[in-house]
Amino acid sequence: MMVTMGLLVRTSISFLLMVFLIQSWTLAFKFFTFRSVTHEAITRVAILETTFDLCKSQALREGRNFETPNLLTEESLAAACSSAASAKAFKRSIEKINGRNAWVDVRHVSDPKYHFDDESFLRGRELITSGVRIVKASVKQQSYEAARAKLGEVLHTLQDFYSHSNWIELGNRRPFSNLIKPSSPIDNIADSATCSSCTGNNCTGNILDEIYKKHQLTSGYFNMFNSSKPAGKCSHGGSFDLTSLREPKGGISKDTVDSEHGFLHTKAVEVAIAATRELLEDISAAVGDSEFLRLMGLTQTSVLCFVIDTTGSMSDDIAEVRRVTSSIIDRKAGKKNQPSEYILVPFNDPDFGPLTRTTDPHVFKSKINALTAAGGGDRPEMCLSGLQLALTGSPPQTEIFVFTDADAKDTWLKSTVLALIERTKSVVTFMLTNALSARRRRSNDGQRDGQQQFSSRLSNPLNEVYQDLAQASGGQAIEVTKATLPQATSIIVDTSSSSLVTVFQAVRNPAKAETFSFFVDTLQNLTIYITGNSPYYIITSPSGVSQTSVEPSGALGLIETVGNFYTVHLTISDQAGLWLISINSTQPYTVKVLGQSAVDFLFDFVELSNGPHPSYTVLNSRPAANSNVTLLVSMVGGDSVRPTEVALVEASSSKSYNGTLKEVALGLFMASINSVPAGEFVVRVAGKNIFSKASNGLFQRQSSTQLQASNVTVTTQADGTMVPGKNFTLTFTVATTGSGGVFNIRVSNDRSFTMTNVPSSLTLARGGSANGTVTLAAPRNTTSGSDVTLTIEAEAPGGADSNYAVLRLSVVALVTDITPPVCKVVSVNANCLGNCMLSSWDLSANMTDGNGSGIQSVTIRQGNGSLSTSIVPDRGVNVTQAFYSASCCFPKVELMVVDAVGNVGTCFMSLNVTVSQSTNATSTITTTNTNSAECCLFLPVFFWLTVGTSLFYQYMQL
Repeated sequence: MMVTMGLLVRTSISFLLMVFLIQSWTLAFKFFTFRSVTHEAITRVAILETTFDLCKSQALREGRNFETPNLLTEESLAAACSSAASAKAFKRSIEKINGRNAWVDVRHVSDPKYHFDDESFLRGRELITSGVRIVKASVKQQSYEAARAKLGEVLHTLQDFYSHSNWIELGNRRPFSNLIKPSSPIDNIADSATCSSCTGNNCTGNILDEIYKKHQLTSGYFNMFNSSKPAGKCSHGGSFDLTSLREPKGGISKDTVDSEHGFLHTKAVEVAIAATRELLEDISAAVGDSEFLRLMGLTQTSVLCFVIDTTGSMSDDIAEVRRVTSSIIDRKAGKKNQPSEYILVPFNDPDFGPLTRTTDPHVFKSKINALTAAGGGDRPEMCLSGLQLALTGSPPQTEIFVFTDADAKDTWLKSTVLALIERTKSVVTFMLTNALSARRRRSNDGQRDGQQQFSSRLSNPLNEVYQDLAQASGGQAIEVTKATLPQATSIIVDTSSSSLVTVFQAVRNPAKAETFSFFVDTLQNLTIYITGNSPYYIITSPSGVSQTSVEPSGALGLIETVGNFYTVHLTISDQAGLWLISINSTQPYTVKVLGQSAVDFLFDFVELSNGPHPSYTVLNSRPAANSNVTLLVSMVGGDSVRPTEVALVEASSSKSYNGTLKEVALGLFMASINSVPAGEFVVRVAGKNIFSKASNGLFQRQSSTQLQASNVTVTTQADGTMVPGKNFTLTFTVATTGSGGVFNIRVSNDRSFTMTNVPSSLTLARGGSANGTVTLAAPRNTTSGSDVTLTIEAEAPGGADSNYAVLRLSVVALVTDITPPVCKVVSVNANCLGNCMLSSWDLSANMTDGNGSGIQSVTIRQGNGSLSTSIVPDRGVNVTQAFYSASCCFPKVELMVVDAVGNVGTCFMSLNVTVSQSTNATSTITTTNTNSAECCLFLPVFFWLTVGTSLFYQYMQL
């Protein structure tokens, strides 16, 4: 195996160098530097390598085979980790982390501590260690989105240390572990002159010999607006750094190979990857392997999420939810396609919640079984409040099912819920069993008031808010009776798969006769969903075979009808090609085509920033109207899957606005589109799978979520973390490129935290802006590591235009315990002569945490043996005693000791297998991963194979 891997490495590196010569690509600690060793690449490689090691260790401990992928990608690693269906979530998590990493270069471009500029070593280290504490606390509370965002910020600062300081120049080829240890010193910082002047782009030798002799730390000074710096100090360098024009001139940056110290760029990259791995391993040790994998999205497949009305008339509906839940859980138990997570949010009046989130199907069953129907006498219920909680508490792109037989009492939350749907890209389907009761009520009202009787052809008008939200999310608003609800819930079974992709969707409101076309590739379980009141439709396959809506069983498949909901299960074997659906209806209708496939896409609207480090920010609001927009698109399905077209498609007419595509990083594509549709639109991606022969490798995908642009913008500068019991104030700005006037302001949060100083309106001049503030208070008893989602909305006069900003804020208690636990090996007993399978060895160790927060867990990080622990008081201190035993075939062990706030210590022992007598040994704690130096030996394998594959496809197109 090693011979094969070595050959692949040499081949990949040789090919890589050839391509570099052809393209003259630049290497840089930047984003969007084509084919560069960027922050994005450093982070991605480190995550892939760390996760690879973790999955392999898990498999070995559990006695499972682990097949090393030939090429390390999100898709191949997900499959190797026995979670192939979570490749999309894995990639989405990495993109989230990288997006926040890039954000630092926009939001904090001039703040030295975020980049270790200006010798800001202590302040930079504080950013890292405090950020890691937030990540660990957030993961423990399953606040994964908040944890990913903070992790991205932390990694940017950590990685910049190796490019902006002189750590590499001092000859170091391993990470500076003290950067992630708040209790370890960072001393020997240069206290005098550090550099001499140099000219040109190569500043080899400009760091003073005295700095090398004393092994002192320094970093370059950087300022875009002022040339001042302390006398004799090094500069960062580059055209944006004015300090580099003052003596001593030049710089020491290794951001690019063209930087003044670019000759050390590659070595800086290697150590930055190793340091990123070291930090990720520290987090994994603190939260546990399973939680780390969930942080990375690697075990996130399908999510079963129910929002359920529990008022008195919902007994039948709750019983049906129990039946469906049991059916899905029992049918998929122990299988790879079983849901990875279960979420439940009940609502009533005036209560809603709490949100239950669990990976245990039996816990979920018990929560469902405990639901009872009671109360709610005035009909309208707090449905949107429950849905808001589900949207903020579920992973992105979750399929959410809402069950109710009443209209919404909290309709003021409609725009908030719509904003959350757009941001999370979740799909919401409503199961509505109030249509018949509404007809009866309307009939009685009509007889009393002399009005016309409610037409049986129309849906319940009280459901309009549900229909609007369903259509916006790409879901369905299904109106049925309680008796026919079991027929409609089949959609839950159909869509409870993480490999579900949207091929096509359309909404026509008002209705019009139209023929739709869409291209189908090698999908499985192709299904068409149509909602509407008695629409007539004809479906035509690529071969010209047709079936009408009045044929329940026809040449193409089976049609099931319940209420206003039509499901077409296509059964023909040859489905690839161009399909047609012709619909004629006088009532509004929706069409959605789904299938199962590993090929899909992820996207975000981004705002580009040009400066010393060109970067981008992911928009947390709607894109600007009447201007060009930029999408960052990531393909799912492997490096052979490449987009050929990215377009915005009007939801009302299917008119498309095509973009210009450019590959900007490893597997990332930027689509620049000159104009945006005026109304709602979806994102469509067409492309080609290079290695697929079916349908010539062509494919088509659409986003489920309907999006829209706005002339209004809402921006915030929310940095920092909320502390329980303390006020948190943030400022936001509302601006418009259109007419001025009084703009309505709505601010809400999903935790019902007290908010003060919130303006109800702001007055803007035409093309102007205005500022507002909101003060948020988390109660003292708020669990550390939880988060709150804050939505700020601004509505233009008349309500014709609006926008929002959605923020997720961590709530973390102040931590005073920064010292890791101490581990001391007390004894080692071994008898390892002869056949190692027939002999064993054991180790005992004592762990203490002094006056810290207390030891929370002791686990095996490396080794294949058994571990037991007990707590013994010793002179007023609780000592955790650990006993480890293993076969002599496994002579190494590393025990991870974690305290209550996530500080990590280790005990490591490597046994000399020739030792036959009992020995005694002691070891002091070390918080570094003892394997951190070994990681870099395998860096070329995974890094160049990961990079080289994508380079190959690009080279083939030259």
